[in-house]
Parts: sequence; C-alpha cells; structure tokens
Amino acid sequence: THSQETFADSVPGEEEDTIVGVGDYLTKILTDTYGYQVLHHKGVYDMTDGVLDRDPAYEKALPDLEQILSDNPSIEVVIDLHRDGVDEDVRLVTDIDGKPTARLMFFNGTCRDANGERTDVSNPYREDNLAFSLQMALEACAEYPDLTRVIYLKTNRYNQHLRSRSALVEVGAQTNTVEEAMNAMPLLADLIHQVIHRGE
Repeated sequence: THSQETFADSVPGEEEDTIVGVGDYLTKILTDTYGYQVLHHKGVYDMTDGVLDRDPAYEKALPDLEQILSDNPSIEVVIDLHRDGVDEDVRLVTDIDGKPTARLMFFNGTCRDANGERTDVSNPYREDNLAFSLQMALEACAEYPDLTRVIYLKTNRYNQHLRSRSALVEVGAQTNTVEEAMNAMPLLADLIHQVIHRGE
C-alpha cells in the first residue's frame, strides 16, 4: 500500500532500496525456498499528483486488490508489507545469527473505537486476522527472540477484510538500513510458512 517507503540508506530512485525491493526479496524466498506461488503487487497508492500522500492509500488500493483477488481466487494469504515511522533516535534492530536485523511488528485493524463497533467499516475476518498475527508472533518468540515488537491495534481495517489470513507487517522503520530490512525477510518467510503449514 505504501510503495514509496524507504530506509535510512536507500538510494533515491532505486526501487530495490524501498519496501518494494524488500517485498521482492520476500517473494523470492517464499517462491524459491518454500515453493509458494506468490503474486507481488507493486501498485503506487501513496502519491497524489506527484506528492507523497499516504492517508488515502488504503482506499485507493482497494479496487485493485479486489480485482486481483477476484482474478486469482486461490490466493489464501495477503501480506501488506510496510516500514514504520519513528523518532530519528529510535533503532528497531536486533542481532539474529550475527546479522543486524530489522524488528517486525504485526499491525491489525479492529474496526472498533472507544464507542464500540464502527458502523462505517467492518471486517468479517477480524478474529482470523488477529489469530494469524498472533500465531506468527508466537512462532517468532519461540524461534527468533527479540525479532517482533508488539501486535499493534488501530481502529481502521486496512483492507484486511479481503481474506481471513491478511497481515500488515511493519519491517523496521525509516531509521533502519536496507540490509537490516532484507535480513528480516528469511525470518518472516519462515514464520509465514510455519503458520500456513500448521494450518494445513
């Protein structure tokens, strides 16, 4: 959804240095190592008239996502890959197997606010999405201590109503390096695989 997100040492204009490049690497691992069929959609939704504009990105992306899922009904898992935005003195990095690795955060929309259920948005898969994130977080705690941060909850739905296993994953933040983000992808791929494999 936010294809223009970059990292501390991203080279301007180099797609491989953006979150899209990180998604390319995740796609390669899931395909080559685990044998999954993966469709990596690279639509640009966080630009308006050439200016960065992230707020309407989910709404702008929705028709294309609906079309993709309609054209590919066998898709079971939807991963929306992001990087977080934090204070410049915050470093979301850990060491795993001697490699500096961006920490992951699972992000879920609840379609609820302080007044209860929101009437303007709904998600029939809310509990399924939360369970998917929780299963990956528990797997991470067992296999890769300190890799994950929290399961972050907000009131919107972030297009997670489209599939029962939808996850918005934050890979580090703007203060991480591209290498740190890339180093997290084999671990994220393993978490995805372990949870999917367990559910078969």
